[in-house]
Amino acid sequence: MTSTRYLTLLWPGLPWLWLRGSVAGLVLALAFAVALDMAILLTWVWTELVATEFALGLWAATAGVWAVATLSAVTTFPPPLPTGRNEAAEALFVAARDAYLSRDWLAAETKLRGLLVVAPTDGEAQLLLATLLRRVDRRNESRAALEKLAQSDAGRPWQGVIRRELERLNETKATPAAGQAADQAAGLDDAPEAVVLRLPGEERETDSVANRAA
Repeated sequence: MTSTRYLTLLWPGLPWLWLRGSVAGLVLALAFAVALDMAILLTWVWTELVATEFALGLWAATAGVWAVATLSAVTTFPPPLPTGRNEAAEALFVAARDAYLSRDWLAAETKLRGLLVVAPTDGEAQLLLATLLRRVDRRNESRAALEKLAQSDAGRPWQGVIRRELERLNETKATPAAGQAADQAAGLDDAPEAVVLRLPGEERETDSVANRAA
């Protein structure tokens, strides 16, 4: 993916459109497409509409736009989004997890949202935030976050947990007490979701609530 992303430099506006969803990138990409299409049509299809000199001038202008846009994109090429956590981000996640396990929902949400500002592709943090939103009965926000995560690359390792969270949203009633009762019935009273938020085989594991209580 790191090398493939540089292919977007071949089309003006595409780097910012494809890699960042920029509206300005979309406008530039469409404008270049229109100019290129007109140059092709006036040169080989509608040859009788304009003089040859005009068609050549259009080709020159299109080539100029491509050269300027490409050089500009090279100098301001958007860097890859971070996919891992540095020490500061890891410390922030641990603090958010501890606040979650302590049922300090406001502190946990604040720290998770801060973490996602610096590490927007952190699937584990997104999943913990979605779980938190369910537990405080913000069901629509939780569902939207889970569905967005399920469709992203960051959510691939967590598909099983995402499905279980969506099932809980479908099964529980729209009150915090009912949601907690459902967790208790399943033997999952004390924030079990945080316990499973580690991939199998990873050395770092989230402490279970039982261990914290011991």
